[in-house]
Amino acid sequence: MLKRHFHLLLLFFLFSTACRQTPPAPAVETQKPVWVGPDEAYGSLFADVQMGQVFADGKTFPDCTPLFSPAEIRATYEEEKRTEGFDLNTFLQGHFIVPEVHTSGFKSDPSRPVRAHIEALWPVLTRQPGSSDYQGTLIPLPHPYIVPGGRFGEIYYWDSYFTMLGLQASGNTDMLENMLDNFAYLIETVGFIPNGNRTYFLSRSQPPFFSLMVGLVADEKGESVWAKYLPSLEKEYAFWMEGAEGLNDTQSSHRRVARLSDGTILNRYWDDRAAPRPEAYREDVETAKASGRPYPEIYTNIRSACESGWDFSSRWFADGQHLTTIQTAQILPVDLNCLLYNLEKSLATAYGVAGKKADSERMQEKARQRAAAIQALFYDKNAGFFFDYHIPSGQRLQVYTMAAAYPLFFQVATSEQADAVANALEARLLKPGGFVTTENHTGQQWDAPNGWAPLQWIGIQGLTNYGKTDLATRAKDAWVKLNVAVYQRTGKLVEKYNVEDLSLEAGGGEYPVQDGFGWTNGVLLRLMGM
Repeated sequence: MLKRHFHLLLLFFLFSTACRQTPPAPAVETQKPVWVGPDEAYGSLFADVQMGQVFADGKTFPDCTPLFSPAEIRATYEEEKRTEGFDLNTFLQGHFIVPEVHTSGFKSDPSRPVRAHIEALWPVLTRQPGSSDYQGTLIPLPHPYIVPGGRFGEIYYWDSYFTMLGLQASGNTDMLENMLDNFAYLIETVGFIPNGNRTYFLSRSQPPFFSLMVGLVADEKGESVWAKYLPSLEKEYAFWMEGAEGLNDTQSSHRRVARLSDGTILNRYWDDRAAPRPEAYREDVETAKASGRPYPEIYTNIRSACESGWDFSSRWFADGQHLTTIQTAQILPVDLNCLLYNLEKSLATAYGVAGKKADSERMQEKARQRAAAIQALFYDKNAGFFFDYHIPSGQRLQVYTMAAAYPLFFQVATSEQADAVANALEARLLKPGGFVTTENHTGQQWDAPNGWAPLQWIGIQGLTNYGKTDLATRAKDAWVKLNVAVYQRTGKLVEKYNVEDLSLEAGGGEYPVQDGFGWTNGVLLRLMGM
């Protein structure tokens, strides 16, 4: 017993000092650890902590570092929780290191130009390679990388492309390559690029921007880059298209692919687990209870929306207002299919550079077929807009969103379609601070009144591709002005902005507005250089 008490005292000392000391990260080892999500690792302890709201942020406990093996922690918890006077907080302090928001001593100076602020932030947002002996949920990466900031202390897939735009503008080619190589490593090690490098993200990806990242590095290093990353591009495509060849009249969908009655195969967002998200466990359980729907069904649709990056938005809601009606997995999204079109075009380029002419022509044909399907399926001629497609009803969903800018960004739209979409974007979604995500006010963060950096870039570049330079410039100037004004007022560049009322902060969603912020920094720096 005395030995046990001494051991706990030692652990408490380690716990109290760990957050104040950051040991140097060892090199990444080659042996792959067994990656298990924290809900699976800790069983009833995990559910008790999350449902009991021990931590204000549901992401905190999944990001804790265990001081013992999960099996030992589970066994000890089951034994001790039945004892008189058991205290869960005390138990957690003796068995986990609780993460703190990363601090570096960085002090913002709003009098400094915003460009200088962003350049000074890159080192603050940089994380170093990890080691596979790490016992928490963080998946180690072999190269340094940039995180978004705030509560997000890990890399995120689609965020990183927009961050990389800023790294390119900064001339930081080394970090640009580090980021790309980390994602190639994840494809090789995990089999795809997860939502982020956490074990609880291993059932889903995010919008597939990897091919665009390869393009950024190819811009800097030359076309041989395409051949270098061809194996990774092939595996990325195989992940998104897995099961497509087995679809037929009786089996019309599998994971991320769906077959329509005319034989057209397109993509949807998906998640492979039908369970509450560990990082939002309580919220998902409560949503499922309130929905009156089968729990696995709503968990799948919630998680699928997280793969989209738009978590959450009225574009996924059957009634246009409430999360309980979410139906993401029943929707073919226009933006995702434009991204897959670009991946097919990128594979054609990579095969061509590698001297594989037949494969290049095959992918060119796949891209051509997808472009035709995008124009036919998602474009509504009467509305002059691209909408998502609802699979069960065979109807377009009449929700005006910034996803409609993707066909312009990837130059899939005809000139007539681009004219109509530009008019609708100007009339419906352009606000005093830039493009609003949707017209709907639901309290969700990917709805009005919020605007987000990635969608500004997609919209502005898409309009520019079709010669809509006046509208693109107005949108760019509005967004840049808002970003700079908030920075000068607060010293921060934040995750999202209220583009309707410039005197108010953005809001909605499952957590407070975060500062940092990777993709805001990247897009702003790039736009200011245009």
